Amino acid sequence: MNKNTLLKTLSQASRGNFFTIELPVQSGEEAETIEQVAAELEREGKIKIRECTSKESSIYIQGIIKYALT
Repeated sequence: MNKNTLLKTLSQASRGNFFTIELPVQSGEEAETIEQVAAELEREGKIKIRECTSKESSIYIQGIIKYALT
Protein backbone atom coordinates (compact mmCIF):
# COMPACT_ATOMS: atom_id res chain seq x y z
CA MET A 1 0.00 0.00 0.00
CA ASN A 2 1.42 3.38 -0.97
CA LYS A 3 0.89 6.83 0.60
CA ASN A 4 -1.77 8.00 -1.86
CA THR A 5 -3.84 4.84 -1.47
CA LEU A 6 -3.68 5.00 2.33
CA LEU A 7 -4.55 8.71 2.39
CA LYS A 8 -7.53 8.10 0.08
CA THR A 9 -8.70 5.18 2.25
CA LEU A 10 -8.43 7.30 5.38
CA SER A 11 -10.35 10.13 3.70
CA GLN A 12 -13.18 7.75 2.82
CA ALA A 13 -13.28 6.40 6.38
CA SER A 14 -13.39 9.83 7.98
CA ARG A 15 -16.19 11.60 9.76
CA GLY A 16 -15.40 15.27 9.44
CA ASN A 17 -11.66 15.31 9.79
CA PHE A 18 -11.48 12.41 12.28
CA PHE A 19 -10.90 8.89 11.00
CA THR A 20 -11.01 5.41 12.48
CA ILE A 21 -10.19 2.43 10.30
CA GLU A 22 -9.26 -1.21 10.69
CA LEU A 23 -7.34 -2.50 7.68
CA PRO A 24 -7.03 -6.26 7.11
CA VAL A 25 -3.47 -7.51 6.62
CA GLN A 26 -2.14 -10.78 5.26
CA SER A 27 1.25 -10.77 6.97
CA GLY A 28 3.40 -9.02 9.53
CA GLU A 29 5.39 -7.40 6.75
CA GLU A 30 2.25 -5.84 5.30
CA ALA A 31 1.26 -4.48 8.73
CA GLU A 32 4.74 -3.01 9.16
CA THR A 33 4.53 -1.38 5.72
CA ILE A 34 1.17 0.23 6.54
CA GLU A 35 2.56 1.54 9.85
CA GLN A 36 5.59 3.00 8.06
CA VAL A 37 3.43 4.68 5.39
CA ALA A 38 1.13 6.13 8.06
CA ALA A 39 4.14 7.44 10.00
CA GLU A 40 5.49 9.02 6.81
CA LEU A 41 2.14 10.76 6.18
CA GLU A 42 2.30 12.05 9.75
CA ARG A 43 5.84 13.39 9.24
CA GLU A 44 4.66 15.16 6.08
CA GLY A 45 1.90 16.81 8.12
CA LYS A 46 -1.03 15.29 6.22
CA ILE A 47 -2.43 13.33 9.17
CA LYS A 48 -2.08 13.16 12.95
CA ILE A 49 -2.13 9.64 14.38
CA ARG A 50 -3.75 9.20 17.79
CA GLU A 51 -3.49 5.41 17.88
CA CYS A 52 -1.92 2.75 15.66
CA THR A 53 -2.35 -0.81 16.92
CA SER A 54 -1.48 -4.11 15.25
CA LYS A 55 -3.91 -6.95 15.86
CA GLU A 56 -3.80 -10.58 14.71
CA SER A 57 -5.15 -10.08 11.21
CA SER A 58 -5.58 -6.30 10.97
CA ILE A 59 -4.15 -2.93 11.87
CA TYR A 60 -6.23 -0.29 13.64
CA ILE A 61 -5.49 3.39 12.97
CA GLN A 62 -7.25 6.37 14.56
CA GLY A 63 -6.42 10.01 13.98
CA ILE A 64 -7.09 13.33 12.27
CA ILE A 65 -6.78 14.31 8.61
CA LYS A 66 -5.37 17.80 8.10
CA TYR A 67 -7.47 19.24 5.26
CA ALA A 68 -5.61 22.55 4.97
CA LEU A 69 -2.82 20.77 3.10
CA THR A 70 -4.93 19.00 0.47
